Amino acid sequence: MRTTISFTDNWMFNKPGEAPESVTLPHTWNAIDGQDGGNDYWRGTATYSKPFAKPELKDGERCFVEFQGVAMTADVILNGKHLIHHEGGYSTFRADLTEALEEDNLLVVSVDNSANDRVYPQMADFTFYGGVYRDVKLIMVSAEHFELVKDGTPGIKVTPDVRLREREAHVAVETWPIGGSEVWLEIQTEHGKEFRKVEIGNGHTYTNIILKNVHLWDGLDDPYLYTVTAKLLKNGEVVDEISTRFGCREFHIDPDKGFFLNGRSYPLRGVSRHQDLKGKGNVLTYEDHKADMAVIRELGANTLRLAHYQHAQEFYDLCDENGIIVWAEIPYISKHMSNGKANALSQMKELITQCYNHPSVVCWGLSNEITASGAVTEELLQDHRELNELCHELDSTRPTVMAHAFMLEKDSPLIPIADVASYNLYFGWYLGELTQNEQFFDEYHAMYPDRVIGFSEYGADANTAFHSSQPEKGDYTEEYQCVYHEHILKLIEERPWLWATHVWNLFDFAADGRDEGGKKGENQKGLVEFDHKTKKDAFYLYKAAWSKEPFVHITGKRYVDRAEERTEIKVYSNCEYVTLLVDGRELETKSGKTVFTFTVPLVGEHIIEAVCGKCRDETVFRKVAEPNLAYLFRKQAVINWFDTADYDPGCYSIKDTMGALSRNPRTAAILGRMMERMTAKRGDVAKAANDNANLQKMMAGLSLESLIKQAGDSVPAEMIRSLNAALQQIKKES
Repeated sequence: MRTTISFTDNWMFNKPGEAPESVTLPHTWNAIDGQDGGNDYWRGTATYSKPFAKPELKDGERCFVEFQGVAMTADVILNGKHLIHHEGGYSTFRADLTEALEEDNLLVVSVDNSANDRVYPQMADFTFYGGVYRDVKLIMVSAEHFELVKDGTPGIKVTPDVRLREREAHVAVETWPIGGSEVWLEIQTEHGKEFRKVEIGNGHTYTNIILKNVHLWDGLDDPYLYTVTAKLLKNGEVVDEISTRFGCREFHIDPDKGFFLNGRSYPLRGVSRHQDLKGKGNVLTYEDHKADMAVIRELGANTLRLAHYQHAQEFYDLCDENGIIVWAEIPYISKHMSNGKANALSQMKELITQCYNHPSVVCWGLSNEITASGAVTEELLQDHRELNELCHELDSTRPTVMAHAFMLEKDSPLIPIADVASYNLYFGWYLGELTQNEQFFDEYHAMYPDRVIGFSEYGADANTAFHSSQPEKGDYTEEYQCVYHEHILKLIEERPWLWATHVWNLFDFAADGRDEGGKKGENQKGLVEFDHKTKKDAFYLYKAAWSKEPFVHITGKRYVDRAEERTEIKVYSNCEYVTLLVDGRELETKSGKTVFTFTVPLVGEHIIEAVCGKCRDETVFRKVAEPNLAYLFRKQAVINWFDTADYDPGCYSIKDTMGALSRNPRTAAILGRMMERMTAKRGDVAKAANDNANLQKMMAGLSLESLIKQAGDSVPAEMIRSLNAALQQIKKES
């Protein structure tokens, strides 16, 4: 019978130029330098080695080592014999140790996360942590056993076909035994166990089981899971056993009505998630995964985009158990590589093979913003066609999807390759105005009414230290993040044809190339800070819209000192009414939905309470004579950038549009130097996107002043004045 043991203790980590270090796996070498900014985290090749005694094997038993995640490329060597080379940092793979075992053994894993031109990802707005960062196990099996090696297979594949009218499911179960004489299947249902004997043919078994009065996997309402166990027999004796859970659900997507689950409309509204944590990198424990899921459940989201790679199997399990609909994808992202096709196909095979049985997964993501750093070429199109075909070969039950960068033209030939599409839009943050988001989607839906379209990314960075009573784009305040998400939430609620929407992001995450918004090495678009605990105000906006658990939340609690005579106080709640009390006295009761706004006079320090039935929240606001500069990301005064009295409208200035400045060779050179400085603060993806022709077209109508304003104090006032002075020396053509 199969024996599985943990294989995580007593490893030696060796990084070039440093003394060897004893470590317990999982482990990453970028937990600190991958999160501190500078885009200088160490990427290279390091080794993990472990001495161990030969396991006791009998009667032809075999010994495998299982790695659940090694980033990004791994070579496994036992006693000097190379066993396997694996490319892809997010999937499970196994190596057969048996033939190379000696009495005393040394297992070495050479791990490489350095830059190359063949293994995805190589350009993206997140840190590519290196290391053996998920669990490692030793598996001993009989000579006759279920397949372990091919594409990291679980050895068993379950395909439910739900017939809603008949209230039954036809469940196909496949296994891949090596040796043995027969397979017995055992299905655990709520009514007991069902058994089925299956004959082996050419190393494969297939059977179809009908479940009458099927108990549906029904999303958040009832995520019921069946369990099927496969037992491999030899001469009547069980020699190997594996099991998996599965769920029976039917879904489809309508271009005009959105997502349907088990015959009913089920709008997918949720968030995206990266797999890292402040101070720990990507080394997450099962407890960390459970804590993340608790945050998701509190939020009330019913869908997750697990970006931008395969996540830990434990987390897919949690999604199954909690009824969360999942978009799963590979890290074919930001930059197409001519030498990367084989790796993209390989990572997709592993994603589908390893995640196939999870009922939570409803689509396979081919790529993300793949045109961010380059044009649509025939090679890129062909790679996507082959990926799409592979997905349908491996799985005929789920659609494919792509997430497109906002600068990709609506009529691009790339879009219809996948079955469904979604766009990543950031109007109202990176450029443009908030209203351009609904304009974009309405135009697309009118152009292609028979296509499915969704909203795969949207967000605005917020640092919980920054606040304003007059929030605006680029100030990194919690208040502007709230304004942004209030607008987008309304957009989404008015467009039921958006098949799925995903906030970018649930949590702040490491992007070592970033230096903005008062923090280095972090993307701060999360609804929750990088500690995965501190919830920003915008979190409670979505909780008010999606959660059924009654609550009230006063926004701006961290914005205590306020200089205005009368201040606006917003309360987020899913209650029908909210009462606001000031210093124990009722100010006003308002009815409404999600957002409740009150105006309160400030004359000193006040205790503010929001109440609805048993729900209560409380905070303190204080009137101050002058604004507290600690709340401001942009501390330099905009009006002092240059003296308007000396401004010559006949010459160029920072008030001119990007398009106008680009058309003049002299001003274009000045603009280029400024843009290089500004995009350097936002990492490699921003620098690459700066060369995107369609993005330049979209930015042409924006003033240079508006972009500088969003960059905040990262562009010093003296430099802005010098820039404007240089532009003022260049006369406009009449």
